[in-house]
Amino acid sequence: MNGLPDRVRIVEVGPRDGLQNETQPVPTEIKIELIDRLGAAGLPAVELTSFVSPRWVPQLADAEAVLAGVDFRPGTDYPVLVPNMKGLERALASGVREIAVFTAASDSFNRHNINADIDESLERIAAVVAAARSADVKVRAYVSCVLGCPYEGDIAPGRVVDVSSRLLDLGCYEVSLGDTIGAGTPLLARRLVEAVAESVPLSRLAVHFHDTRGQALANILACLEVGVTTVDAAVAGLGGCPYARGATGNVATEDLVYMLHGMGIETGVDAEGLIEASLFISDALGRRPASKLGMIAALSDAEQTH
Repeated sequence: MNGLPDRVRIVEVGPRDGLQNETQPVPTEIKIELIDRLGAAGLPAVELTSFVSPRWVPQLADAEAVLAGVDFRPGTDYPVLVPNMKGLERALASGVREIAVFTAASDSFNRHNINADIDESLERIAAVVAAARSADVKVRAYVSCVLGCPYEGDIAPGRVVDVSSRLLDLGCYEVSLGDTIGAGTPLLARRLVEAVAESVPLSRLAVHFHDTRGQALANILACLEVGVTTVDAAVAGLGGCPYARGATGNVATEDLVYMLHGMGIETGVDAEGLIEASLFISDALGRRPASKLGMIAALSDAEQTH
């Protein structure tokens, strides 16, 4: 086992990746308050929304309004997801200083998701990255389906290495490896990161695990042991994937923070404030948090009210 890092940077994706597939409309003011609570809890990066077509993702049709209402905190990064040049234009008009682009290590998944294969998606991304960097906007990248695809099954690590390397070459400062359907186990996750790290420095890699099969925290620990120091997570375990049957939410930020703090790893995050944010959004959605810590807090609150 390699040594663990002293500090881990958490990228909070709940307001975007977590809420985008909610079927009930989430009011703009609720999204803004969630983002502000997450920022106040000390999350170093909070992904706000996506400038995707409202026709495809109605839940995020209020992207401009969300950005206009957020209390931007110094020292916190606030990226937004951008699917194409039109989305970039909207983001730049809203004053965004960091964007995220996305593709997959699966041609089939890409075709279902964005109607393009891997090469075509990278051509689109190249134009977006070039325009963003010319506007002095940072670009982060996501690669989906790195450990399994709902259409193709297992994904060869070499394909993930190739896509990640090409994204780095295009000018993305960081590549987040996403286990979109939660298929990974610790040894597979570790081996994948080791393979990608031969072409992409570990300092420029992040991991993004869904907890579909209950493996997310174990997978993250395996990746930390080989040198990963950036992890994506969603408050209250929000999220899922509309193209992946049974793909439940992202690893819950509060459960991740509990694990990291319990191992003496710093995050800069206020765990109590994070749990309060988890209870806030879960209450707004009319359900208990999917996280273990959030569920404990919700049950405790319920006992105190009786």
